[in-house]
Amino acid sequence: MNIESIQTYPLSHQIREPYGDANGYKSYRSCYLICIRTVDGVEGWGECMDWHPYLEQSFQERIIPYLIGKKTTDRSQLVSTVRTWHHRAATGVSMALTEILARQAGVHICDLWGGIQHRQIPVYASFQSYTDRSDWIQHSLTQVEGSLSAGYSKVKVKIGGRPLREDMKHIEGVLQLTEGKVGLAVDANQSYDVSTALSWNRVFSKGDHWLWFEEPMPLDELSSYQLFRSRCYLPVAGGENLTGPTKFAPLIHQGALDIFQPDVAHSGGIGFYQDTIKMARHFGFRVSPHTYDGFLTRLYTLFCQACLSPWSKMAEESLEPVEWDVMENPFSTLISVQPKDGEVMIPEGIGTGVELDREKLESLRLV
Repeated sequence: MNIESIQTYPLSHQIREPYGDANGYKSYRSCYLICIRTVDGVEGWGECMDWHPYLEQSFQERIIPYLIGKKTTDRSQLVSTVRTWHHRAATGVSMALTEILARQAGVHICDLWGGIQHRQIPVYASFQSYTDRSDWIQHSLTQVEGSLSAGYSKVKVKIGGRPLREDMKHIEGVLQLTEGKVGLAVDANQSYDVSTALSWNRVFSKGDHWLWFEEPMPLDELSSYQLFRSRCYLPVAGGENLTGPTKFAPLIHQGALDIFQPDVAHSGGIGFYQDTIKMARHFGFRVSPHTYDGFLTRLYTLFCQACLSPWSKMAEESLEPVEWDVMENPFSTLISVQPKDGEVMIPEGIGTGVELDREKLESLRLV
């Protein structure tokens, strides 16, 4: 079955109030979708993350002309070629071609990968904790409280963007609010050196409800991570910007992480992402995927997690949680898949099992 057309959908949304992490504030959210259509009318959707003008130019001038007329069954070769030009665009292409294949076969995407092992996937509420408010700590606590009311039992908040004492005051406020009943992860976005990161141990010593410490230092400093991991009270997590199994392999070899956090959006294709998480399993590492940006990449992350073998023999801890963006983001409502009490039910049906809200999609589309 050959590719007849490819439509692009750059989407954008202005945030009512900027929020962010140690890397700075976001004033808008963006999303870039593609729809590949075959000559027989079968459609598949994909999502890419990058600067919209660059993505649009890449697709219009190179990727679309290359893909038109090609057989969808040659998806591995097609994705590999696109990956040499733009690895994030290749991720979107791999999603769309995978959905087309599943629709052609009349099966769910998970059936292509060996079948669903976990029907319900745990998720954690992921926050961008900083605002330019003078009362940003109280504002953050109010947001965390809202997630607890919504049924989340795990949350992740940001550190590393304010002075250490101010960040610690924030986390101590979260501890008081949650009363040790909620799993808590902290994400420093690679902001510290080893000694500063280790100073958090005095906070981590308060309770046993912690999930992990995410990317405290630049991730290319593997010797620092090796040292830090031997002294930190929490499991150490990271890897959202790494692009495939070859990038994660040194982390395994040097014992730099406890928890791998690959991101489908950065992987260069679903196949590369699956290779990464399977490799982690083979070496006994946990996988709690990063998927903050992108509603469709998050859906595919859930599918991959649903097909992943358990990491623990204990039923209640057999599967690691997936990140769920709880900040202002209208793109999350373009599909019906939503968490309930901290879990997401994998949709049934053909392909992805869901349909995009076309009317809302058009309302968010850039001219």
